[in-house]
Amino acid sequence: MNESEAIKGCISGNSDAFEILYNMHKQRVYSLCLRMVRNPEEAEDLTQESFMQLFRKISTFRGDSEFSTWLHRLTVNIVLMRIRKKRPTQVSIDKEPENDESFSKKEFGSDDIQLIGAVDRLTLEKAISTLPKGYRTIFILHDVEGYEHHEIADIVGCSIGNSKSQLFKARLRLRLHLKNKKKQNK
Repeated sequence: MNESEAIKGCISGNSDAFEILYNMHKQRVYSLCLRMVRNPEEAEDLTQESFMQLFRKISTFRGDSEFSTWLHRLTVNIVLMRIRKKRPTQVSIDKEPENDESFSKKEFGSDDIQLIGAVDRLTLEKAISTLPKGYRTIFILHDVEGYEHHEIADIVGCSIGNSKSQLFKARLRLRLHLKNKKKQNK
């Protein structure tokens, strides 16, 4: 059963068709969730929630876009709704802490790992933005969103070899850009 048959079967309530769709897309949905929340357990929960929502909303898929694009947007919306629901823990600055262990102690002068990671992500995002549009599109589809080369070829309208070649060249340019950036910062 191919994807379009599985979609039709899922719309009509066929659980085998849903299982086929699940098996086709589970890794990509999980990877997307994991990139967004950076927590494997929460990513698993969000993946499950995405497929439950898929089962409920599959009848709204009109076929105007690729199914994977529709599922990607559905998943992103679910993750964003979860993130918005989370409230940061509020700590009163007037109240004395009950014990000193409730606050993590920072050693002054030490590196802030979270800050370093944020700087690295910003540097990488800037480097990606310098890529030519074709390279950037293929790099994001393959290395960020997890598409296979044959899927990218269908989406972009190029050959599989072209997709592989552009990905190779994009990675090469990113390495050079990041290496030059590192030299400039020294």
